[in-house]
Amino acid sequence: MIPPETPAGPRDRRLLLTTAFVRAFATGLIGVLLGLYLARRGFAARDIGIVIGAGLSGAAVSALIVTFLGDKFGRRRALILLTLLAGTGGAALMLSAGIAAASAAAFLGMVNGMGRDRGAQLVLEQAILPGTGAAGDRTRAFAWYNVMQDVGHALGGLAAALPALLQLTFGVEEVAAFQSVFGLYVALMALQALLYMALSPVAEAPVRSSVPGPRIDPESRRIVLRISGLFAIDSIAGGFLGTALIAYFFFERFGAGEMAIAILFFLARSANAISHFAAAWLARRIGLVNTMVFTHIPSSLMLIAVAFVPSFSLAAGLFLLRELLVEMDVPTRQSYVMAVVRPEERTWASGITSLVRMGGWAVGPFVAGFLMQGVALATPLMIGAGMKIVYDLMLWKSFRDLKPPEES
Repeated sequence: MIPPETPAGPRDRRLLLTTAFVRAFATGLIGVLLGLYLARRGFAARDIGIVIGAGLSGAAVSALIVTFLGDKFGRRRALILLTLLAGTGGAALMLSAGIAAASAAAFLGMVNGMGRDRGAQLVLEQAILPGTGAAGDRTRAFAWYNVMQDVGHALGGLAAALPALLQLTFGVEEVAAFQSVFGLYVALMALQALLYMALSPVAEAPVRSSVPGPRIDPESRRIVLRISGLFAIDSIAGGFLGTALIAYFFFERFGAGEMAIAILFFLARSANAISHFAAAWLARRIGLVNTMVFTHIPSSLMLIAVAFVPSFSLAAGLFLLRELLVEMDVPTRQSYVMAVVRPEERTWASGITSLVRMGGWAVGPFVAGFLMQGVALATPLMIGAGMKIVYDLMLWKSFRDLKPPEES
């Protein structure tokens, strides 16, 4: 059972919502600009994919560590350390000129070229969030959490226009303008670390065993490993569809500039935020699994269409329709996983599922970069969308009968 709400619960929830917003703003910013910045520095599509993959690989390694040691080390301390590493890596990437240095900086800083907040901090925050309120409020809490992320993503995507504004308004040299915005990213990481310092002891794991690693019920282990196998398919597909690569697609295919791409991703993240409220409403009526599947498949079909339309305006319109649906599975998926395990298993469950997803995201960009350069620019969009449809069908078949407590 989830422990009753404590006086620290609402305060910790507000802090988590705030850190989610700050980190998402930084992620939305870097997700749009990373591929464009690297292209300005002379990196080929293949090399851009390598750097993005290195950043996601760093995120996967950090998620692996916190999955098994985060509760022992302390959730708050782990969150602070992860954020400081992210800031350090961002600063190093800002100054890196070669592929080796840029990849190392991205790995150290867990730099997220996906444009969506996916990292080790998310593992720990998802484990903390259900303990800040009652079970009936869990999906709504995750909906708000994801809304704050998507508002941050939207504003971060819009802020990606800053390099162009600095050049037009103040005459700043192109690369220097990009580097200035990377400096903003580093400052946001420092702010996030300060917010984590204010978390209460309630944020820590409810049960601490005397041996390293979590103690997991066999049934919980079976469920989590089974669903993680499906998440692996979805995440590899998602690695083909990261923000940095999609921004690069619009740039190369239609000649869209930073300003147009920034506005597009601002609107996309705004659409994501709206969809999370709809997801919580829909889940109460048709269930968490049905909500995940029946909103996700149409979004993949729209993305396939983006690869074939002849103009930027049509592609942008289809992309925005896709963004109204594609994130509706996020709060429902998070709520579902946290509901089918015990409170003391949540860091492990959040970590395993997130780790699988980040591993897939790390693989995708490496392959996508080669496909973009060696086959066709739109190839990753079609492959990624097709894999997501397969994942949705398999998820519904496997888990439609396993209900969370509020649906039983």
